[in-house]
Formats: sequence, C-alpha cells, structure tokens
Amino acid sequence: MSKKPVKSTLVIGGATLVSRIFGYARDAIIFIVFGAHAGTDAFFVAFRIPNFLRRLFAEGAFSQAFVPVMTAHLHNSENDFKRLIDHVSGLLSIILLIITTLGILCSPWLIRIFAPGFDDPTQELLASDMLKITFPYALFISLTALSGSILNIRQKFAVPALTPVLLNMSLIGAAVWLSPHMENPVTALAWGVFIAGVTQLLFQIPFLIKAHSLPLPKLSGAKEGVDRILKLMLPALFGSSIVQINLLINTIIASYLVAGSISWLYISDRFVELPLALFGIAIATVILPRLSKHFVSNQQQEFNQTLQWALKISLIISIPATLGLIVLSAPILFTLVQYREFSLFDTQMATLSLMAYSLGLPAFIFIKVLAPGFYSRQDTKTPVKIGVLVIIINIVLNLLFVWLWSKLGLPGTHAGLALATSLSAYVNATLLFILLRRANVLHASSDRSLIGLKSFFSSAVMLICLRWINPATEVWSDWSIITRFGSLTGLIIVGVSIYVGLLMILGLRPNQFRLESH
Repeated sequence: MSKKPVKSTLVIGGATLVSRIFGYARDAIIFIVFGAHAGTDAFFVAFRIPNFLRRLFAEGAFSQAFVPVMTAHLHNSENDFKRLIDHVSGLLSIILLIITTLGILCSPWLIRIFAPGFDDPTQELLASDMLKITFPYALFISLTALSGSILNIRQKFAVPALTPVLLNMSLIGAAVWLSPHMENPVTALAWGVFIAGVTQLLFQIPFLIKAHSLPLPKLSGAKEGVDRILKLMLPALFGSSIVQINLLINTIIASYLVAGSISWLYISDRFVELPLALFGIAIATVILPRLSKHFVSNQQQEFNQTLQWALKISLIISIPATLGLIVLSAPILFTLVQYREFSLFDTQMATLSLMAYSLGLPAFIFIKVLAPGFYSRQDTKTPVKIGVLVIIINIVLNLLFVWLWSKLGLPGTHAGLALATSLSAYVNATLLFILLRRANVLHASSDRSLIGLKSFFSSAVMLICLRWINPATEVWSDWSIITRFGSLTGLIIVGVSIYVGLLMILGLRPNQFRLESH
C-alpha cells in the first residue's frame, strides 16, 4: 500500500494552510484598516480582474491543459520535456505581455464592464487607476503558475503551494506601512498586488534551477506539443473558470447594490476558499499528474481507483466543513474581522453571504476533483459544454434571487447572489459526475456511498451540538478579542472532536483512504 497521494495532499494542504493563515490576516487587516465602503469596493473590483486570470491559470488551464501534455513528453524523454517548456514559456510570455498592455490601456472600459453599477465618477476613476497598477499581476502570476505546474510534475508540491504567502505578506505590508504615505490610502493595496506578482515569480526560480527545469523562453522547438496544449487550453480556459466567472457576474450585479456589497461578498468567498484550497485544489493538484500517467499507460482500473480515492476524501471533508461554516459563520466574522472600521452591520451582512456560499462548498470541491477526470484524458470540450449551461443558470438565478429578495423585502440582497453561485455549482458537479460515469472511467462504489452517509450523520450531530453551545450573537459582539478567539477555537475543537469521534464509532479507519502503489 502507498501513502504517497495522501502525503502529497497533506504537503499541499499544509503549505496552503500557512498561506491561508496569512490570507486571513491580510483580509482582517484590510477590513480593520479600511472597513467596507465604496473605496474598498473599488479595490476589490480592480483586484478581481487580474485575480480572475490568476485563478484561471494557476488553478485551471495551466494544470488541466499543460500537465497532461507535459507528462506525456516527460514520459518520452527529458529532452522533449525541456524543449516543450522552453517553447511554451516563450510563447506565453509574448501573449501575456500583449494582454497586460491592453488591460492597462483599456482599464477605464474594463471597470465599466465589470462594475457598471459604479455611478460615482470618483469611485469609477479610483477603480480604473488601481486596475492600471494591479493588471501586471496577471502577467507575473501566470508565469508563476507555469513554473508551479512544472514543479508539480516534478513532484515538488510544497513550493507552488507556499508561493501565495508572498501575496498576503505584500498586501499586509501595503495596508500597514504604505497606506499612511499615500494620498488615497486604499491605493496602497494596488501597489501591494503589483509587488506580490514580481516576488512570487522570482521566488520559484531557484527551485526550478535546482530541479533542472528552468525554462529558457524560445519561440520554436516543440511545435507539436505547443499546438496540442493550445488546442486543449482554449476550452480549458473556459471550462476551469466557471465558478470564477460566476463570481465575476456576482461582482457586476453587486455593483448595483448598496455600497459594501462587493466587499461583503469578497470576505465571504475568502472564508469558503479555505477548505476549498486546503482539500479541493490540493487533491486536484495531486491526482491530475497521476490520472494523466494512468491514461497514457492505459491503466483504466487505476484511473478509477484514483478518482474514487479523491471523491472519498472530498466527502469526508466537505460535509462537516459546510455545516461547520454555516453554524459558525457569525462567530468567525466577529472573531477575525469585526474591529475598528468593520462594523456590526458589516458582520451581519457578510454572515448572510458566508452562509449562502458555504452551502455550495461540497459542489465547489467536487468540481475541482472531477474536472481532472476529463482533462487528464485530454478532453477539455465536455467541461466547456457544461460550463456554458451553468453560467446561463447562474445568471438566471442571480436575477431571480435579486428580484425575490426585493419583492419579499429580505435583508442582504447580495446573499441571493452567493446562493445562486452555490446552486449553480451543484448543477456543474452533478453533470461532471454523470458524464464520467457514462464514459465508464468512474464506477459505482458502495464504499464511497457508505462513507458519505457516515460523514453526513456525524456532521449533522456535530451541527446540532454546535448550535446548542454557540453563544448568542449579541454576546460575541460584547466580548474582547481574546475571549472571541478562545471561544471560537473551543467551538472548532469540540466540533472536530464530535465529528471524528463519531466516524471512529461508525467504523471508519484511515486505511480506507489509501491508494495502491502503481
């Protein structure tokens, strides 16, 4: 028996946890220093556009299009592999430079597209000016993502997973030390994004050199491999970004809502991203090279076993994480961000959207885990077809929920946007699962179903217990920071203990999550 996939997932998860801890410190500092208002809404729009490209490449098209082709070339020879990464890096650098230049020049129009509800000229100009500063981040982080893909193929998972820490550190530094020296303090955050892009790319270079895989950009040398990557990558760009496109749609619609709506959605999404990154993205990163190898070697049974393993891990994590986030959403926000400029009202509004996003967490994780089942087989068209349908559904649900919230006079219209994204994600995950079954690469599994039932039962008991012992909202508001942190930590420990204890009583054991070595 081999624990390598589990070990690799834990390595990525551990490195990601470090990054997310800094990420939460970053977000807490941003909201504590600046609050949630028109200025922060402008920054988050200016940041979301290049950050969308980061998500698209770093967690999407690079992995899903590059890794299978690169794995096949590495399977042939080291020389083929080196020629491919040299050619890809040269072509990609030119494409990204053109996109970045156009993005900077067209920043006013991009803001009008992605935040059409900004009716204050000052806010629109501020967002446009910050986008000019943040857009080069797309260039640097995309090249960083290419470097990370190369390191992942070399089974060097920790460095790419740790790299995002630099973004968080840069933004923390910008908020604390640079902002007091700026005419408009919030623009310091834009410069923090720019600095982070440069440092993240430079950080990976020594590790590429050590792995004998530093690309030397060229415009020739592996035309067949590059053509194959481009053919896979164009649909992968779309298919891997459905959730991010839906979040962009949320931002567009939220720009028409009350000031602060974009910021509330942003902070809510950030807290849902912790379990998604720790497990969903970590598992997907580990299994994609493995699935690609099984496909190249025509190992169908091993292909199915790897997918089954990923789904079982996802079930055991996503269900308790979802229910835990729902019941602890207000305590989390009280503890981590409600200080100084972030008011009680901001916490109440962000709680609504955090609960709505949390409902979709299992679907978000399953999408990350199931998509490699297509991309490893160099099938990028199927996820695109599903994605088109999901985006249409998301738009329809967005408009429906905004109307419904307004009609019923419900608080927090922005939460309807989060709920629409969650429901759309379940449609996406369900269709991916069904089509993998129809393709006969993912088989039925009574073991997987039983694990899901045990997880759901244990999570439901955990939820009931946490709701019973969780203090009232007004109590959290009156507590000091030390009392808040102590109480939240205690609740999490109790929840995890109940969940794990019940799983053990129900007969679940670690050896059920091992993979055969192949």
